Amino acid sequence: MSYDLPGDASRALLQRGLPHLRNGIHYTRASQKSASKGYVPPAQFIVGRAEGDYVWDLDGNQYIDFQNGWATNPLGNCHPEILEAVHEAQRQYGFQWEHPLRIPLAERLASIMPSGSLPRFSFEVSGTEAAESAIHLALCHTQRRYIVSFTSCFHGEGLGTKMVSAYNSDNNLYMEGWAGGVLKAPFPYSEEIPAGMDQAQYTEYCLWYIETHLTEYVVPAENIAAILVEPGLAEGGNWIPSKAFMQGLRRICDKFDWLLIADEVLTGLGRTGTMWAVEHFDVVPDILVAGKNLSGGIEPCAGVAARDEILGDNPRATAGSTFAGTPGGCAAALKTLEIYERDAVLTHTQHLAGVAMQRMSDWESRYEIVSQVRGLGLLLGVSFRAGREDIEDFHIARSVRDEMLKRGLWAICDNEPQVRMYPALNMAEDVLLEGLSRMEEAIEAVQRSGGVTIGDYPPMPSGNVGF
Repeated sequence: MSYDLPGDASRALLQRGLPHLRNGIHYTRASQKSASKGYVPPAQFIVGRAEGDYVWDLDGNQYIDFQNGWATNPLGNCHPEILEAVHEAQRQYGFQWEHPLRIPLAERLASIMPSGSLPRFSFEVSGTEAAESAIHLALCHTQRRYIVSFTSCFHGEGLGTKMVSAYNSDNNLYMEGWAGGVLKAPFPYSEEIPAGMDQAQYTEYCLWYIETHLTEYVVPAENIAAILVEPGLAEGGNWIPSKAFMQGLRRICDKFDWLLIADEVLTGLGRTGTMWAVEHFDVVPDILVAGKNLSGGIEPCAGVAARDEILGDNPRATAGSTFAGTPGGCAAALKTLEIYERDAVLTHTQHLAGVAMQRMSDWESRYEIVSQVRGLGLLLGVSFRAGREDIEDFHIARSVRDEMLKRGLWAICDNEPQVRMYPALNMAEDVLLEGLSRMEEAIEAVQRSGGVTIGDYPPMPSGNVGF
């Protein structure tokens, strides 16, 4: 099977978007430049329908869905029970601020927080808003000015979250004057470790940098409010920290009376096989940011959980917005959590994680272009390398993702040399294995071709398409 993408219907709609959507002119220029070098355009499509483990494009082609609504549909696409719960809430309440579902959801969330120690919840619409709310909460509670974040981190696309994110070197271009309260620290990646260090040594260095370098040479410890960390560096490439690193951050926070903020927008609510990723590291944060999986991919719902003394009496830390904690969003979240418990979703996720890692276990040794396979639960990533000076590593990753799409498998590849996969937590095992087989076929095809097959195109402007 090999789809010729984009199909006619998808291509026509994508072309219609170029005069109207963001970066349409940039796409045209980049595509012309890339074509002049002999590259072919990427495989792209528009989603026409989604159900369960699959999506279909406007031309009727079916894809196994490892993209998963950008890791937002924990129970697959368009889960009927969640849809019905949302529709019922909308029929009964429409949109009202004071509706009766917020408090039961807050109670339910308090009961599943790490160690039961984060009893209060503040509702937001999106993960971006929730991350910004958590930062403001920490600054106001501690009455300090600085936040520590990490290289390759991603916390959102609002003004505040752009400041703390370090997705790449261009992330804060032209906004440098707004970033005065952010300290960027190195993250202990599991490959491309500098100075000949091993993984443990690099982890120790990263902790030393925060504990000693920042506090002795950059900012006094008493003026730092919090460390903001993803317990699985998701958008940056699905990098998995060690227990020593996460526990080291907790120790440093305790030493200096800083807050530890865990951004679990993508890693939380089962993605890593436990309810919260921090549970893998035996670490309890002071503030936890939740989103994405919370509402089953049907209706926006996100928020911030925190210790009682942080969120119970902090009047300067204003938060929330008109559509924070809508009836539909709360109904979706309550139904999602009910299904998690009823169907033992986390147990199934752990089983699928083992199946996936076993299936990918020999890729590093079998394929020269595969540099690393990693995963925590169903937070899965594969890094690629060109092995040639004339091709950048991320072009290999994009080419693999392109071949995957042509074979009916949808995953994510941005501007990093990784392909990231987020299968639904309840995906059927045979579908997961079929998807991984298609991915391996794509890897074989790119390796046989000798490297890059597509050019340096950005995604064509559309809300449904992206590398």
